[in-house]
Amino acid sequence: QVDLVESGGGSVQAGGSLRLSCARSGYTCMAWFRQAPGKEREGVAAVCVPSSSTYYAYSVKGRFTISQDNANNIVYLEMNSLKPEDTAMYYCAAASSSPTVRSVLYPSSYAYWGRGTQVTVSS
Repeated sequence: QVDLVESGGGSVQAGGSLRLSCARSGYTCMAWFRQAPGKEREGVAAVCVPSSSTYYAYSVKGRFTISQDNANNIVYLEMNSLKPEDTAMYYCAAASSSPTVRSVLYPSSYAYWGRGTQVTVSS
């Protein structure tokens, strides 16, 4: 059993920032997904080794940054200029095999999931 634990969620006003963290170890790709009530889970950002290539959903590009601390096996999601529509439960996910570029932000590409951390952005 793989345990992924997210941290760093919270409540912030629009325009504010939050940083999410997820401990990881030895996975090919790590990603952040989010799910708002009544909506499907959507991919937000992903980072894959060994190239450290990053991938972003169009809705967050330029505002969110995914990065990894290889020494401490942590993946971060830095979220800036937050908007009320960013409100959701955010999940960390890990893949042990490489998704295609086309599917790197698809939930089905990831076998391991954290329990989620809530992000709430008020207007």
